[in-house]
Amino acid sequence: MELKGLEVIYNNLSYMMWGNFLGGIFLTLLMSLAAIVFSSFMGVLAGVGLTVSKGLVRSLFIGVLGFLRAIPVIMLIFWTYFLLPVLFNVDVPAITTVVFALSVIGAAYIGHSVHAGMIAVSKDQWQAAFSLGLSKTQVIIYIILPQALKMMMPSFVNQWVSLIKDTSLAYVVGVAEFTFIATQINNRSMVYPTEIFLFVIIVYFIICLSLDIAVSFLAKRCWFSTR
Repeated sequence: MELKGLEVIYNNLSYMMWGNFLGGIFLTLLMSLAAIVFSSFMGVLAGVGLTVSKGLVRSLFIGVLGFLRAIPVIMLIFWTYFLLPVLFNVDVPAITTVVFALSVIGAAYIGHSVHAGMIAVSKDQWQAAFSLGLSKTQVIIYIILPQALKMMMPSFVNQWVSLIKDTSLAYVVGVAEFTFIATQINNRSMVYPTEIFLFVIIVYFIICLSLDIAVSFLAKRCWFSTR
């Protein structure tokens, strides 16, 4: 990086962090956290539903999850931004539509991961649990699901990292997240795009690496540990 390029980053660091009020890196982190929480919750429910459902309901699960996995994230963001206000007859904030779009698409991928983990658990464990008098719900919550989540945790982390990166697509509806702010700064300077966007890459790398390290750290101490 040239010294002048570093100076541009330093002079605009506060703006990159916060934007005018709620934006920049802080908004990227906020949207990422919300999308991770909502997509994980919905994904677990979808995975359980896909595993235990049969007939028409199962076909419906497969169709909806397949549709969400097939469409581009940027198109779903664009659609929800214009569709949700029409459906609910209210002004839905752009940030809300982005989090919603990322959450449902993330849930589709996580749902299939949970389903794969649940069917990988030996059928003997289902039968042994039922023989102890546990209900189907208890078997899923206390025996099958914990093992499935442990096995699929690397897949979860991959999806969470994708969600963090996909927050950069919020520009399509004018959300002032980190990449949008960096583009604004680059458009003003028109001289140091390499330095500015290399800084963007470094920040995303640090965020994603921190998530990976945090999950690995917690995995050694929590209920999904392999120890």
